[in-house]
Amino acid sequence: MRIVSLNLNGIRSAATKGVYAWLARQQADLVCLQELKAQPADMAAEMLNPPGYYGHFHYAEKKGYSGVGIYARRLPDEILEGLGIPDIDREGRYIEARFGNLSVVSLYLPSGSSGEHRQAAKFLFMDLFFPHLEKLARSGREAILCGDWNIAHRELDLKNWKSNQRNSGFLPEERAWLGQVFEELGFVDVYRRLHPEHTGEAYTWWSNRGRAWANNVGWRIDYQIATPGIATLARAAWVYKAERFSDHAPLSVDYAYDL
Repeated sequence: MRIVSLNLNGIRSAATKGVYAWLARQQADLVCLQELKAQPADMAAEMLNPPGYYGHFHYAEKKGYSGVGIYARRLPDEILEGLGIPDIDREGRYIEARFGNLSVVSLYLPSGSSGEHRQAAKFLFMDLFFPHLEKLARSGREAILCGDWNIAHRELDLKNWKSNQRNSGFLPEERAWLGQVFEELGFVDVYRRLHPEHTGEAYTWWSNRGRAWANNVGWRIDYQIATPGIATLARAAWVYKAERFSDHAPLSVDYAYDL
């Protein structure tokens, strides 16, 4: 089973940059999308159901904002849109596809970089989301949560860690929260399990300011975070950088698991 996760920074923009031609070559079983920045009426046929895939989406109420989706080769047994928390669900940040005992989630945590009000919204999301993660960890289901978590966990997860310690995405509180997801709840950072010491090759996001992309001044904020059982089945993980569809790069993982 191959899973791809990609923050599109606008599905229509990514489509014009060739993301669907690339996707057709990936032989992915599941593709988790974040930051659609679109409403149902904006979605072309190839965006809704690319050849060979069934598309499922959770749109934000606000136009041109947020939104998540999942493309699946086979129809899920069940789709869950949102978390049942109105303030979160209005922003279209969570969709879960269930296949037997496996849950695959496309997740988009808020960014706090635009101001104190959005950082407060991010902290609130983290507080409200943690019990859901705890419930999922204790459910007996296998789960893979793919997406833009908007947190770099460790110093090797971003280029300029020293100068970013007071910036959203690398705040001590954010890093500690993600540490709890791993250490207290037992979830596994799949890429790090396979590549414990990768630095620059692991980055998945680059600021549009300056020459961040050209100089690989990046952050690793996109993850596939899994329950221990399915995490042990991960065989390969990589970040694709030969083409650019977004300010994020696709993260792909192969699992020794038949969907």
